[in-house]
Amino acid sequence: MKNTIEKALQRQKAEREKQQKEKQEESPRFGHDSAVETQESESTTKVSRDEPLPNKAEEIEPREPLHESPPFNLNLKELSDKGHISVIGERKQINEEYREIKRKLIANAFGPLSKTLNNPNIIMVTSSRPSEGKTFTATNLALSIAAEQDKTVLLVDADVLKPNVLNTLGLERRRGLMEYLTGDVEDISEVLYPTNIDKLKIIPAGKSHHLSTEMLASQKMHETVDEFANRYPDRIVIFDTPPLIGINESAILANFAGQAVVVVEEGKTKINDIKMSVERLNPEMAIGFVVNKSIHHDTDGSGYYGYYYAEREN
Repeated sequence: MKNTIEKALQRQKAEREKQQKEKQEESPRFGHDSAVETQESESTTKVSRDEPLPNKAEEIEPREPLHESPPFNLNLKELSDKGHISVIGERKQINEEYREIKRKLIANAFGPLSKTLNNPNIIMVTSSRPSEGKTFTATNLALSIAAEQDKTVLLVDADVLKPNVLNTLGLERRRGLMEYLTGDVEDISEVLYPTNIDKLKIIPAGKSHHLSTEMLASQKMHETVDEFANRYPDRIVIFDTPPLIGINESAILANFAGQAVVVVEEGKTKINDIKMSVERLNPEMAIGFVVNKSIHHDTDGSGYYGYYYAEREN
């Protein structure tokens, strides 16, 4: 048996030497380097004649790092000029208004009430109908919470029918949530983008899909939201979702979130629409309302648009 194995190994070695000689004759430009590689290969590796010789460069080079999405670069001055809160030190009334709003949401997410809610740090921002300011509210909440010393925020554009987060923030379109749910990308980290605000990350909506309702209701989405809710104890996740009336996706997303912020526009949103919206939400959620474009009056009689938050009375 031993002699048989030795003979087989000798034949295998002879075959390798023959293959190497043929390659050297076909590619003389490799010269001495090729001969060195052959010698190293013989001393460190046993290969069958059907297997390609190992690439020494691949053996020496370290593995490439895991995928890291390129960051979004927000133009903070431009956002402030367009009416968003300022994160560059400017004193603005809207900053104070969103501080008051976020305080109540953070208290719900991490205070005593959090023990009575499912995923209290998952907040869906929605409205009764389109164009009532939900995306503006979602992005400002994200910017304001990112200014907290001990909190991080993930902003997810879940309005997969009419995504508007990237446009509102002046950012270019990229792959997002739907690419992950459809399997076009393997890991959610591939569509989770850091920003030039250290504590803010963004997941865009991505491409449109005719089965978006089914995708959002899938087990994969459920597991993803659970990971968002539980992986980081200091994280708040804000979902910008479609309007509640006439859109199935919002009712599905309401089952994942512990809090809902319903944006209403003063003087425009109808009371019946607000009632219909609340009926489509999970009754176990903490539900609050942000009144958008509310007219405040200063002591000199002048008025300005502002925002305030009120919670539903049980």
